[in-house]
This record gives sequence, C-alpha cells and structure tokens, in this order.
Amino acid sequence: MNIGQIGRPFTWVRSKGWVQLFTLLCVTFFSHLALAESLESQAAQDASGVFGFLFSYIAHNPFVFLFLSIAIGYPLGKVTIKGINLGSTAGTLVVGVAIALTAFSVYGLHINAPGLVSDIFLMMFMYAIGMKVGPQFFSGLARGGLDFVVIGLIVVFSNFLIVFFGSKLLDLAPGYAAGIISGSYTVTAVMGVAQSAIDSGAVKAPAGMTLDQISANIAAGYAISYILSSVFIILLIKYLPAMFGVDPVKAGKDAEAEFGAGGDTEALPSTNGFSNLGVLPLDIRAYRVDHQELVGQNVETLFHRYPHAAILKVVRGDEVIDSADNPQLQLGDIIGIRGDYHVLIEGGESTVGVEVDEPRARNVDIEVADIHLGKSAYTGKTIEDISKEVGFGIYMKALFRQGHQLPILPQTVVEVGDVIRVAGSDWCVQQTAKKLNSNPIVESTLTETFYLALSLLIGYVCGHLSVTLGGIPFALGTSAGCMLTGIVFSFLRTRNPAFGGPMSEGARSFLQDIGLSLFVAVLAATVGPKILASFQGIVVIKIAGLGLVAALLPPLLAWIYGFYFRKMNPAILAGACAGGRNSTPAMKGAQDECQSDMPAVGYPVPYALTSMIVLVLGYLTMVLY
Repeated sequence: MNIGQIGRPFTWVRSKGWVQLFTLLCVTFFSHLALAESLESQAAQDASGVFGFLFSYIAHNPFVFLFLSIAIGYPLGKVTIKGINLGSTAGTLVVGVAIALTAFSVYGLHINAPGLVSDIFLMMFMYAIGMKVGPQFFSGLARGGLDFVVIGLIVVFSNFLIVFFGSKLLDLAPGYAAGIISGSYTVTAVMGVAQSAIDSGAVKAPAGMTLDQISANIAAGYAISYILSSVFIILLIKYLPAMFGVDPVKAGKDAEAEFGAGGDTEALPSTNGFSNLGVLPLDIRAYRVDHQELVGQNVETLFHRYPHAAILKVVRGDEVIDSADNPQLQLGDIIGIRGDYHVLIEGGESTVGVEVDEPRARNVDIEVADIHLGKSAYTGKTIEDISKEVGFGIYMKALFRQGHQLPILPQTVVEVGDVIRVAGSDWCVQQTAKKLNSNPIVESTLTETFYLALSLLIGYVCGHLSVTLGGIPFALGTSAGCMLTGIVFSFLRTRNPAFGGPMSEGARSFLQDIGLSLFVAVLAATVGPKILASFQGIVVIKIAGLGLVAALLPPLLAWIYGFYFRKMNPAILAGACAGGRNSTPAMKGAQDECQSDMPAVGYPVPYALTSMIVLVLGYLTMVLY
C-alpha cells in the first residue's frame, strides 16, 4: 500500500462534495423535525382544506401511500448532484418518511401500512436475489468464506464497541446504547432482546429512573439512529468503490468473469442468457435437387450419410414439407440444408444442385435449449457419436457437468446428469431430447409458481426456527432463510435445469425491484412518526451523531481490511460490507452502482453471522451498561 492510495478517498470526498451533501441533508432533516414539532399542537385544527383531505385520504388508504412513495422516490433517487444520487431505494425511504412524518406532525394522522406486506415483499426480494446469485454463491463461499466471516466480525464488534463506550463518554442514560445498536445496525430484533433483559430482571434501574424510562430510551435511541443509518449506509456502501479510486462498473464485470458469470464462457444452465443464440458456425442455404442419386432418398437416410448437413425443409411447388415428415426427395425439389459453412460452401452444389433464393426453404426458427441427460443408450458415448446418431439438425453449443462447463470436443464422453446445450429447430431439439431420455428447457416468460411458493415456505420455516440460549433467541431470520433457499434452488437448477421450473429473468428482476421498494415504503410509514417523538433537546444530537458513527465506521473498517489487506474484488467486498451491516438496501445500492448483481455474492455469509451476534451484543449492552 502506498501513500497515494491512502490519499485517494479524501481527494474524492473533496471533489465530490460529500461533506457538503452530508451537512445539507442533516440540516434539512433536523430543521424539518423542529418545524414539525412546532406544528404538532395545531394538528387538530389543520386537518381540513385540500392538503388535509389529501393526507387524510393517504392515511386511510395505505395502498396509495406505498405506491406514491415509490412513484416519487424512484425519480428522486435518480437526481444527481455533483455525481451523487440517493438511488431508488433511499429515495423511496426518504419520500415515505417525509409523507408519514408530515401526516403525523401536521395533521395528527398515522399511516398504518400492514406489516404483512413488508414481510411478504422482503422475502420475495431475498428469494429473487438468491435465485440470481445462487450459482456464484457457493464458488464465492469456497474462495472467500473466511474473509466474509472476518468482515462480519469486524463490523459487528466495532459497532458494539463504538456504541457502548461512546454512550459512556457522552453520558447517555441506560437504554440508549441498546437502542442505538438496534437502530445503527437496522436490526429491530435487538430492541426485543434489550427489552427481554429488562423483563427478566437482568437489568436494574439506577436511582432516579424507572424501568419504563429505560424502555423509552431504547425506543428513542432506535428511532433516531435507524432512519439516519438506513439512508447514509446506502450512500456509503454505494460509493465506497469510487471513494477509493475504483471503477465500480469495471469491478462488477471483473467479478462476473472471476466467478463464472461472464467472459467468453456460456451462461450456466437456467441462468440469465443461457438461451442466447450467439454466433454459430452454421448456416441454412437452399438448393435445387439436380442430382439423380438423391431422388427417392428420405431425409433421415441422407442425414446418416451426411451428418454435418441436415435437410430441414423441402419445397415442392406450392407445398412446404417439414423434415419431421421424413419426406423422400424428388427431382426439382428445393431443400433447405443446415450445416457448417465450409461443408455447404464446398459440397452444396456438387452434391445436391444449384443454390437458389427460396426463402420458404430457409425459413426455420432456431432456439437454444438445455438438455439434462437421463439414463439412455447414449450416455457413455462421445459427442461425435451422439451428433451422428441423434443430433439431426442441431448444433451442440456447450456441455456442463455438476455446474461446470467442459470443453465440447468430438471425443468428450457424456455421462448421466450432464447438461448439453443445443441449438436447432423446435422439432429437432425435441427429437434429440426424447432420444436422450430428457426434456428440453428453454428460456421463456413462464414462471413456475409452485417452486416459488415451496422455496418461500421452506425459507420462512427455517428462518423462523429459533433456539434460546441464556435468554437470547438465535434465529437465521425469515428473509435470510428465503434468500438461502433461493440460492439452493438456483444452484440445483444449474445441475438439473428441470428442477425449480422455468423462471424468466424479467419475472425475477420484477420481484427483486418491487419487493425491496414496498418493504422500504412500509418501513418509512412505521419509523416516520417515531422520529418526532424522539426529538428531545441536545440528547437527539448525541444519539444521531453516535448512531451515524456506529453505522458507517464499522463497514469502512471492514472495507479497508478487504480492499488493502485481502485484495478482494471491490464489487464482492461492497456486498460483504452491506451484509455485515445487515443492510439489504445498501447491497442493492452497490448493485446499482456496479451495474451488476455480483455484490450479492458477498452478502449472505456476513449477514447470517452478524444477525445472530448482534442480538447477543444487544443483550450484553443492557446487562453491562
């Protein structure tokens, strides 16, 4: 590491105006709080008029609130100031909080967005992410599992130390520290653990305080630090690569190539783009049958004689005959032949006849499909043998074994369980798959709802299971459970494309975007009014400052470890830092900035580890403070 590298983050801060933006947002935020508090006493009188009617309508129709927040938040998040923007997630959160806070402070209205909506769409989002990164997750775990664990430990323990000793230094009353840990870590469950410490008798109220006051302090510390942490962690994780002089888009592409999601290799079975046709060394050309020796021969017989050239169409006058009918050729027929360029160029006219311009003979739709080999007479044979015996009209593009691409050479032997990617007409693909005792899988707009429901069910149940040790509940969490089942299902589909059913990339992407947006909108409705209730003099400044430091410094330390000492890919590292901070929106911000889904590869391990450890530390904070 050299001095120039150390200086780059600070150069970026100055050039991009990060400090100015931070100051502006903070001033605007607290000015709004002060104004809202002054208007609270007028709420009863102000619930009339046009705006009163609008906010009353929104409060009584949570559906309108949710989609209004998204409709305004999405374009707001794209507004760029000196190269910086909030992003769609933070934009939705800010707009939702502003609407909920105004409704409560000015008109005395609560927006009760159903928590069930939040739970459902968060789990769908996590499942969609798991389906996307599943094939890369296990390779990422094998390559960087220990680093992901270390990153999680750095984030969670530094957060605890900053909050615990910072609260002591700022002379905050008991309860605030646990609330700040919960809010700065954006893990609401820490509040429950802290309250359980009070209910169990493990916490004693100091002189002059009651246990109810300690509980109120927990809520205040949580509410103030939560909203600030939720917004600024997205900005930090999103711009970490750029702050350290890294091109985030290039980092995303490098990660895709490194983990087998890009480059010149074929996409893994059942992953986005596996049905792309690409450039093939084949062509379809039309010839008139002029040679007498072809007359009376059927299409199937001629394929076995010329395995590198298959007749797909026969045009006889006004009649167009498909190769599936295995017609016999007649003199003067015009036939559409699909084969290697050099075969058609060298032997087309000498073997068949004059090449002609007949679109009907060349009008053949080509599709790409994955065929999972079942037990058949053709397993154990070479690619060359299979091509000659059952490969009528198809081109074998790729071969996969246990999720890894193998060289598809003439002497490569196929085994039961292999996946062969073929390109050809629908009839040719179907016929080949049938002979290989399988069904072809193609990309489509269909989504297998059964597997979606099954995966979410398994993920929820596994994530909901909890083990209590010493009064502290340990659980994976339902959202993490759904993400892991998505990862497993996606991983298994690369081994057998028939498992999990088809899922179009459009459907998966929609689940990902709408799932997180609605989750954040519901969150905004919940925490908006609490911001005002927690605003009490100078203590709010202490909580806000300590909460921001505890939220942002730990992932920055983890980044320094991964970037300078472990030389991790910045896109993967950004996702790991977001996972260590338990911030799914921050991971989405990193994905947007990198223009890649690869940050999600580093997310699950630190997320799962820290989501349990932070509960233990929250409990200890209450007992030790």
